[in-house]
Amino acid sequence: MEIKRILWPTDFSGNAEKAIPYVESLTRQYDAEIHVLYVIQDIAHHESWYGEFGKNHIPELMEWAHKSATQRLNQICDKYLEGCPLYIRHIAIGDPAEEILKLIETEKIDMVVMASHGEKGKYRFGSVTEKILKNSPVPVTAVPILPDIPA
Repeated sequence: MEIKRILWPTDFSGNAEKAIPYVESLTRQYDAEIHVLYVIQDIAHHESWYGEFGKNHIPELMEWAHKSATQRLNQICDKYLEGCPLYIRHIAIGDPAEEILKLIETEKIDMVVMASHGEKGKYRFGSVTEKILKNSPVPVTAVPILPDIPA
């Protein structure tokens, strides 16, 4: 099996970052591209939280979320992925699992490496990871996140 493109989806949580050593190792081993994906939740399709706000605020909020995501992706790529041959940043809007599966197809990803769950995960697999494991057309490595043991 040839691995040319590895996808690392991130939600910017500490748990997601625990997959980075695996991503780096596999990237060096196969001399592969790293595709880093962050998915912004589409707030335009949600009901109002605490009363109504003008629909004209949605584009402003989405623009802010995109700008913030771009800054975070740049920080992560500069801090952690400097030793990798090539990394490509992606930002999508929508359901994380759906967007990950779409990117696998559009970018011809060969392998996905992701944390088993996000920051709030109290189960073995988070809902996004579970959906990817069940539906991905390519191999998925789910990095287990062990609970912190108090000293």
